[in-house]
Amino acid sequence: MDYDLFLVIGLIIAVFSVPAVVSAVSDNRTPRVAAIALIAGGAMMAYAVSQNPSGYSIDKIPNVVVDVIAKYIN
Repeated sequence: MDYDLFLVIGLIIAVFSVPAVVSAVSDNRTPRVAAIALIAGGAMMAYAVSQNPSGYSIDKIPNVVVDVIAKYIN
């Protein structure tokens, strides 16, 4: 199983859900879908971090993102 892919997809989902949360709060709406997306992205990142035997550090995350993109583009 490719835990790096789970980490990158979780990061993308979480990053894209933050503006949706801010938009919903500023319009006085409940951010239901955005909150679910944020939780799903966080769960994917937590799963990847807990299952990867070597672990992740903050320094390795940009390299992981580039490696995953390069792996699936080529």
